Amino acid sequence: MRVLVTGSTGHLGEALVRVLREQGHEAIGIDLLDSACTTATGSIADREFVRHNLANVDAVLHAATLHKPHVGTHSRREFVDTNITGTLNLLEESVRAGVGSFVFTSTTSTFGKALTPRPGQPAAWITEAVTPVPRNIYGVTKTAAEDLCALFRAELPVLVLRTARFFPEGDDRDDVRTAYPDANVKANEYLYRRVDVQDVAAAHLLAMAKAPELGFGKYILSATTPFGPDDLAELSGNAPETVARLFPDQPGEYERRGWRMFPGLDRVYVNEKARTELGWRPTYDFRHVLDLLKAGEDPRSPLARAVGAKGYHPVPTGPYTA
Repeated sequence: MRVLVTGSTGHLGEALVRVLREQGHEAIGIDLLDSACTTATGSIADREFVRHNLANVDAVLHAATLHKPHVGTHSRREFVDTNITGTLNLLEESVRAGVGSFVFTSTTSTFGKALTPRPGQPAAWITEAVTPVPRNIYGVTKTAAEDLCALFRAELPVLVLRTARFFPEGDDRDDVRTAYPDANVKANEYLYRRVDVQDVAAAHLLAMAKAPELGFGKYILSATTPFGPDDLAELSGNAPETVARLFPDQPGEYERRGWRMFPGLDRVYVNEKARTELGWRPTYDFRHVLDLLKAGEDPRSPLARAVGAKGYHPVPTGPYTA
């Protein structure tokens, strides 16, 4: 297949191009910045640029976006131009070009304020049925872009993938970075809000193949959580006890490393719909990561290690560096 990948110089974009090419597809990468995975440089807000690069394309994997770390450095207009207008250009020109499959990379950040329960309440159980309440321009524009995708469901097979955290950069909260080693934070997050980029790339290729059959759908991509709804009350106030009960070897391994479990978890992302409808089987869950740590191995996938860290800005901006 001839597949257009937007944002091909970025973290996920490069991963997608690598996997597509490894599987024998022709990957056409577009991005504002040049790279080994980018075929043409330009903006998705430029309709002519989009139209030109959609020639003879069978499928689109739309990963280009302004991210949450750009909120402090880019204007709201720039977010609208890239995340909304750029997506509209791609959707309209994909219809015009006769594209057979369109996959939009969204984010669990669209849920926004719906992710934070009130003090004393159980952790939130986050499925696709939860109504997003965006908290910033990033969430607003990604939610609007999802709605644009839904608008095209009669003209173009479109699937929306709401990805959990897969970036390698440090946490954006100063208190978390100060209190926990970075690897400790990421290991903890596999319980409820993180996913490896190799699993994300696999989900995109499954969605690309399934889109003509499914027509339209939204899917959460996060590592399979070990928790169930009955765990939510305890998780909110005593996560270490819940985790130790489910993983008796976790406390010892964490103690050996000088690590700690978070005292409480505020939400749990549920990937059941993606596993059921897409046939997605993420490899990197907390059990797998814990086993790799115990064996003294790198808990990241080979693809995550190959892509490395990209950063979001040309100069250091908090934890987000080039």
